[in-house]
Amino acid sequence: MNTRYIPALSFKWLTPLYDPLLKWVMREETFKRKLVQQANIQSQMKVLDLGCGTGTLTLMLKRAQPEAQVTGLDGDPQVLAIARDKSHNTNIQWDEGLASSLPYPDSTFDRVVTSLVIHHLVTDDKRRAFKEIFRVLKPHGELHVLDFGAPHSSLTRFMTTYMRRLEETADNFDGLIPLFVAEAGFGGVKEAENFVTVFGPISIIQAVKGV
Repeated sequence: MNTRYIPALSFKWLTPLYDPLLKWVMREETFKRKLVQQANIQSQMKVLDLGCGTGTLTLMLKRAQPEAQVTGLDGDPQVLAIARDKSHNTNIQWDEGLASSLPYPDSTFDRVVTSLVIHHLVTDDKRRAFKEIFRVLKPHGELHVLDFGAPHSSLTRFMTTYMRRLEETADNFDGLIPLFVAEAGFGGVKEAENFVTVFGPISIIQAVKGV
């Protein structure tokens, strides 16, 4: 399998700048709050934050529903170390692994959420990741994806002509993420929300296993 991993901000030496960039430039908390709301986590649910990075979203999920069993997974040990430091004594499980080969049994989670991760993956790994998410979700479990998405205005179309050259964002800006999700076996695939950021349009995609 040809898996190519791209760390936060593409280069490991930029990792310490990841949290400030998302907080002050991309209004991270605004769209992540919406993602947490859309996920509708209930008590005792098992929740996976896929590509958890430094743990900001993982902590938001746990605080929204303290009785949920929350796991954060990332392929970068450097950001996982930051996440563990940020979480202190919070009961969150932190695991190292890749989206295209999840280290969990079938039907483990009630929810899988992922934020600004999918655009890091090459096309084949995007497809593998959604198949893996489908596998580890329980029947009727839900997927909630926040990432770059298709433009909805002339402004965002203009922005994407430049941003599509960075990393593996072209699939996202071409509106292919919902298609990849449906190909993995999900039903009820829809764009629930969209936002405009300085780096381009952001979408929240929802889907359900077994619909």
